[in-house]
Amino acid sequence: MKILMASSEMSSLARTGGLGDVLDSLPTALRLAGHEVSVVLPLYRNIRENPQLRLKETGVHFSVQVGEKTVEAGVVQTVAANGTQVFLVRRDEYFDRSGIYGTEGRDYGDNAERFIFFSKAVLELARRMQPAPDVIHVHDWQTALIPVLVREWALPFRTVLTIHNLAYQGSFWPYDFRFTNLPGDYFGAKGVEFFGSLNLLKAGILFADAVTTVSETYLHEIQTPASGCGLDAVIREQIGKFTGILNGADYAIWNPATDKLLPQTFSPEALAGKRVCRDALLSEMGLDPNPRGPVIGMITRLAEQKGFDILLPVLDRLLSDDVRLVILGEGDLAYEAELRYHMLKHRGRLAFRQEFDFKLSHLIEAGSDITLIPSRFEPCGLTAIYSLKYGTLPVAHAVGGLTQIVRDYDPVTDDGWGFLFQEYQAEALWDAIKRARFEFLDQTIWAELMQRAMQQDFSWKLTAAEYSALYEKLSAAS
Repeated sequence: MKILMASSEMSSLARTGGLGDVLDSLPTALRLAGHEVSVVLPLYRNIRENPQLRLKETGVHFSVQVGEKTVEAGVVQTVAANGTQVFLVRRDEYFDRSGIYGTEGRDYGDNAERFIFFSKAVLELARRMQPAPDVIHVHDWQTALIPVLVREWALPFRTVLTIHNLAYQGSFWPYDFRFTNLPGDYFGAKGVEFFGSLNLLKAGILFADAVTTVSETYLHEIQTPASGCGLDAVIREQIGKFTGILNGADYAIWNPATDKLLPQTFSPEALAGKRVCRDALLSEMGLDPNPRGPVIGMITRLAEQKGFDILLPVLDRLLSDDVRLVILGEGDLAYEAELRYHMLKHRGRLAFRQEFDFKLSHLIEAGSDITLIPSRFEPCGLTAIYSLKYGTLPVAHAVGGLTQIVRDYDPVTDDGWGFLFQEYQAEALWDAIKRARFEFLDQTIWAELMQRAMQQDFSWKLTAAEYSALYEKLSAAS
């Protein structure tokens, strides 16, 4: 089948989180399963200025109606490092900016207009493709208007919406509805309106032919008022079209036995290289060498979702012992300030780097003994999947996809490969950290846990098979 994926991120070109990783890996897995897959993204400034990319003009230009304006768009193409054909929608007015969604911790004020334009441009491109796509697979709120437009314009495409994080819904003030150019009756309970606002994700849920979430557990959670982010009633009403499909890992990229970004590779049978990576990580981050306790890593967005409100209260206790903590990420300015303060307070034991550095993220995965994932909610938990492969044991909140990835270690039965805590509280997190630190004291047990973790398989092949079955079901129903 011919699949066109529409997204605002793809890690090798533009990334802020796990969405980009999925768009880098899933198309490759689907191609190996026999599908023809291409991806369409906005042409952001950082893509246009990337000297490693070969951008080629397609000669395709079209007009897009955005409210009262007629906006001209062009299409550029390239081939991603994984071999995926990528189309890039060019409109510098919207995308020639320093950030994807905003800058300095604030969203751009015209994000509704930007991504409504992009959604319409995706369909203009799809209408011109020969042969035409069988399925348009859209990701998150930025492209969730596409299924609505497919229905309104009576286009011959089946649509799939994947929700990577329900907390981000594309909710805007009602005046932005004008950019959709939809008939007025769409701004109602059975359309794009939600409690007086324009809600793009809610619209996608209603109009897509199928909706997926990035784990089965998360699908169950978002049907409840506690985790449904206000949309739980909508989801329960549409539950017949939902499927939970756990994301996978691209082990061609995330594999310590072949990872060229590491100072030394290693495997479950030959773990010596992990110690080399550990020493290299401490040196790179300017931390004191040879701690008696574990090196703990955290690669994350700095957001409340990621558990900083329960992590910060235990930082002093954690760092009073001879451990090292490395945090890589950017986001909330208040959390950045807190981490800088603690870095000065615990000099030599805590390192925080405010950026996303792909090479450093690999070194953190390889050089850490423990990965910290105290998320309030976690739709999937790709970091945990990567960490397991590198023998870095997760300390994680038992929520969302993490419950499908991490099995809590039980010393009585000698079962499990991580440390879970149930209650979202600072003391529960601290108890899980203490359990992990206690087991770390026995390096024989710890080595066995590392080897067990590294043998877990969360490859994209399994995920691609589930998506293939979903696509075939939609095609048969058309």
